[in-house]
Amino acid sequence: MFWLHGGANEGGTGMSDLYTAGTLADHGVIVVAVNYRLGVFGFLAHPELTGESGHHASGNYGLMDQILALKWVIANIEQFGGDPKNITVFGQSAGAMDTGMLMVSTAKGLFQKAIQESGVPIGLPTALGVTEEAGKRFATAMGAPEGSGQIAYLRGIGGAELMKKLTAHEPHQRFGPDVDGWVVTKGPGAAFAAGEEAAIPLIFGTTTREFGGGGSPDMLRARVKEMAGELAPEVLNAYGLADGGKGTNDAVYGSVADQMAADVAFRCPSTAEGRWHTAAHNRTYEYEFDHAVPGQPLAIHSTDLGFVFGFYPKEGNLAGAYTAVDLKTADQVESYFTNFAKTGNPNGTGLPVWPEFGAAANYVKFTQGGTVEEAQDLRGAACKAYRDVVEARMKRGK
Repeated sequence: MFWLHGGANEGGTGMSDLYTAGTLADHGVIVVAVNYRLGVFGFLAHPELTGESGHHASGNYGLMDQILALKWVIANIEQFGGDPKNITVFGQSAGAMDTGMLMVSTAKGLFQKAIQESGVPIGLPTALGVTEEAGKRFATAMGAPEGSGQIAYLRGIGGAELMKKLTAHEPHQRFGPDVDGWVVTKGPGAAFAAGEEAAIPLIFGTTTREFGGGGSPDMLRARVKEMAGELAPEVLNAYGLADGGKGTNDAVYGSVADQMAADVAFRCPSTAEGRWHTAAHNRTYEYEFDHAVPGQPLAIHSTDLGFVFGFYPKEGNLAGAYTAVDLKTADQVESYFTNFAKTGNPNGTGLPVWPEFGAAANYVKFTQGGTVEEAQDLRGAACKAYRDVVEARMKRGK
């Protein structure tokens, strides 16, 4: 099991105790946690970098690191007792997005299964020309001269000093993968919709709340109209915002602003990817993680990490007084994930049945009470509206 850590492709490390000191490997797998270049060092695109490249591409250095690490695992994992032909790439947040990127990249064929926790790349990466222009603006903001010589100027700044200058500059520019024409040749949304991704078994899932949102009903309506265009009425109706409505709050998913934020960033891109992957006749499974860290009211972004790795932090946002119910949930999650890594099917002896996603969009919920419950069509109306908008935009080439 090949782990890609989260952190917005800007921070984080695979060497955290959270990922390396838990009980996941006790379930009969080898866990490989890797690091990769981040932020400006991992994802800066610029015309001068593209010009230097024999592939006429720039910006996906972090993904290239991940691919190189995968190749290292294939070449060496037998010496650790592993199987180079049975590799599961799994990640959370940006690591999950990168997992999806690898599924539509030159890494296809290097791994046999994938797990995405709270993150998919649908709608995120941009064309090389767009990221190159962003790279030029970044270089100018860092003091580089206009025109040629910007990369030489940036290379003359020490790494630590460049990070200091970057973080001090407002707005803080962010970097991420792009469609560079070499590592990634097609937008991931379009690739999944066309069934051109890696034809491998997939698990994907989200937490109950992920990140919250804000804004008045009028502000939300304006955002929807900007994003959805002629399909705005469908979206507004899904959230109770049509005809001047105040929005429909939900006991589980929160205010309409909370719902919309998590739906647009996490839940609906994930279920769209799941539907496309299923339509391409690939085995697919979905989960929702509803079990909060002890002492916290809700399962939010990253809550699931301690339960996936069987590690229970004593400090930080995942710290809590974990009980037998929490450890039971962790053992269930670890068992499902490692069964899947071994066979492509999460089910096993002593575990509640986890149905395939299928045409009904089945999923399982890991509940606060430690049970595993079946459900269907997560956020159905809202996510259908999201898919309609995304598919309409893809048809228009946007």
